[in-house]
Amino acid sequence: MMKSEKPSKVTLKKWHQDPKNWILGFLYYNKEDPRIFPPKRTSWTGWTVNFANPKSIGFLIGILLIVHFVLAYLK
Repeated sequence: MMKSEKPSKVTLKKWHQDPKNWILGFLYYNKEDPRIFPPKRTSWTGWTVNFANPKSIGFLIGILLIVHFVLAYLK
């Protein structure tokens, strides 16, 4: 699949159900999946971070830094 192509719903579902894309059963890691926030393994419980996507790691670190600075400021 080319980087510019969007994966089909069937492909996304196949990736989501593949146990090889879940580290320890709850950490999603799929280099082919362009989504930053795919659904959790039990999709009705929300979303998770695709740890193979550098954008999602940057976003997660940014959120953690914001929370850290807000909590440090409130002390």
